[in-house]
Amino acid sequence: MTMLEGLEAPKFTLLNEKGEIVSLADFNGKESVVLYFYPKDMTPGCTTEACDFRDAHQDFSDLDVVILGVSPDDENKHAKFIEKHGLPFSLLIDTNHEVAEAYDVWKLKKMYGREYMGIERSTFLINKEGIVEKEWRKVRVKNHIEEVLNYLRRKGE
Repeated sequence: MTMLEGLEAPKFTLLNEKGEIVSLADFNGKESVVLYFYPKDMTPGCTTEACDFRDAHQDFSDLDVVILGVSPDDENKHAKFIEKHGLPFSLLIDTNHEVAEAYDVWKLKKMYGREYMGIERSTFLINKEGIVEKEWRKVRVKNHIEEVLNYLRRKGE
């Protein structure tokens, strides 16, 4: 597993749910970014995680942090997911999983005896200078958002 903490975050440019281009460089010098990778729109764990980020969105905004979700799902699926759950942040399209690979979250997974490649749920805090300040890998959804917020609040003290 590649540790990215303290290193320059892998740069990316992806389309969001509206077909708009979003680059990590858009936030340099302006805001920190919580970049979270999740396996699939509309699945139970991913829905819970997205809704937890939604519910804490104002807390992140107050700390000058932008939330961006990333999965291999397409523009249409992302748009439906956002609409259904009222998500106030963009979801980025990584169909070819190039960004997931750059962040080392595209992994061999096993479910019901079947092996396949997919996203390992992970979150990265990228500071205003474009450095990965903190990473959470193999994330468990329960209490994850509180963990990220607590880190941000401690850092700001």
